[in-house]
Amino acid sequence: MATNADVEGVVNVIHTVFDEYNFTWEPEGYHADLYDIELHYPGPEDRLFVADIDGQTVGTVGLELFPVLNSSESGLVEWNGQNRIAGADCSLERLYVHPIARRSGVGQALMQHVIHLAQGEARKRMEIWSDKRFVDAHRLYGRFGAKVVGDRILDDPDQSPEWGLRIDL
Repeated sequence: MATNADVEGVVNVIHTVFDEYNFTWEPEGYHADLYDIELHYPGPEDRLFVADIDGQTVGTVGLELFPVLNSSESGLVEWNGQNRIAGADCSLERLYVHPIARRSGVGQALMQHVIHLAQGEARKRMEIWSDKRFVDAHRLYGRFGAKVVGDRILDDPDQSPEWGLRIDL
């Protein structure tokens, strides 16, 4: 599990991806969680992990556990003012792979890790929200059985359009 000792590497990976896609970086707002990992990802409900190669952080992934989001419906539900995946009881968070490590299996290993953890917690459905431009990530999610069930506009500095995907665990 990541700690505050990992902040520099985590910020580097995610900031690099944001620069690659010309997204706005907001350290005091949307990205504040990355600067105090232990506060925002204290476990066991919220956890953040890193992947390192030769001591360099090259990937990040988070897992959030929560009560089932209205399991009587399918598709999307509104929860806390946002579209969410109906029936989800966990979510994949902050999956990013540095460009130098793409196509090396890092993303796949991070996905396997959080899915294994979620299954170990007896979770049944994982939600993923992903910017519509992250086509390679969507292919990765599809290899794990993810299906697009809707979309939303994220409340981030860029008002990013996202796909909502579901993985039945």
